[in-house]
Amino acid sequence: MENCVFCKIVSGEIASRKVYENDEIVIFHDIEPLARIHYLCVPKEHFKTIAELNDRRAEVLGRAFVTLGRILPSLGLEGGYRIVINQGEAAGQTVPHLHLHILGGEPLKWEK
Repeated sequence: MENCVFCKIVSGEIASRKVYENDEIVIFHDIEPLARIHYLCVPKEHFKTIAELNDRRAEVLGRAFVTLGRILPSLGLEGGYRIVINQGEAAGQTVPHLHLHILGGEPLKWEK
């Protein structure tokens, strides 16, 4: 997508504070953190929602979770973390490219 900010980060057109990258995903610091530690995990392939998953995309997301488990110590999240995927504007998705918010580094409240 030519106007997608995450696609521009993936391509290197927009700079980010990357903490991990492989052929399928990139993980970087969120520029508007909602916790002391707040990363975004973005698949390099552009798609907007879970409803657009196919077998290949689901495998990429599965490997992203495995990668997160493996690199947790380097991310400072050993004490716990939360993963959030907002889907659609009503849920707070502001960038129309599927991404995982990874939050931690402090006690996280669950508000009603």
